[in-house]
Amino acid sequence: LLDSSSSLLLSLLLAQLPVFSSASPVPHRRSSELDKLSNQTRNLMKLTQELLVSGDVDMKEHAFDSDVESHRFRSLPEMSNRSANDLNNLELKPTLSQLHADLKLYEHHFEWLNRVSKKHQHPAVPKLVEMIKEMKALINLLHRQMQRIEAPKLTNPTPSLPPHLPYHFDVLQSSHELLQHFKLFCDWAYRAFLSLKPKASAVQ
Repeated sequence: LLDSSSSLLLSLLLAQLPVFSSASPVPHRRSSELDKLSNQTRNLMKLTQELLVSGDVDMKEHAFDSDVESHRFRSLPEMSNRSANDLNNLELKPTLSQLHADLKLYEHHFEWLNRVSKKHQHPAVPKLVEMIKEMKALINLLHRQMQRIEAPKLTNPTPSLPPHLPYHFDVLQSSHELLQHFKLFCDWAYRAFLSLKPKASAVQ
């Protein structure tokens, strides 16, 4: 009985081999780059949230109201004009180009924040360094996808940021505003990448 069962199981497995060999159709491979982009963006959202939580603890210790003076960065991408209703109407090449330009702008701001945080020996610096590393990885992934579909590369003017922040209070305040803004961006970018997957498959 054992031999008969084993033979039957082996026959069933052999019969399924053609199915297994075709389990990864071409359309899935075509959309894998957008999957990588959305997954990387989700990782960045997680890191951003972790930094915000640790920052909230610091702000409570310093009796800091997070709603005060939330207008330090004038050069960040505008998020008020991006809504969930727009996602279905996104065009592939312009959207990827704009997201790449936006990420480069955020990269500049976070590298600045990392420098001023190091001067104040802020405990969040290791997590901030990890976040910048993940951001650069997302930028590189996005740039490769843009090259595949021949999307144009946009450039923003380099923002003017102060060379240093005089007080630890200023670092906390700037960090909180920048992270809140970037969290909104990541949420929208994640949804955008998911919405663009069918369009990316169609052009590759």
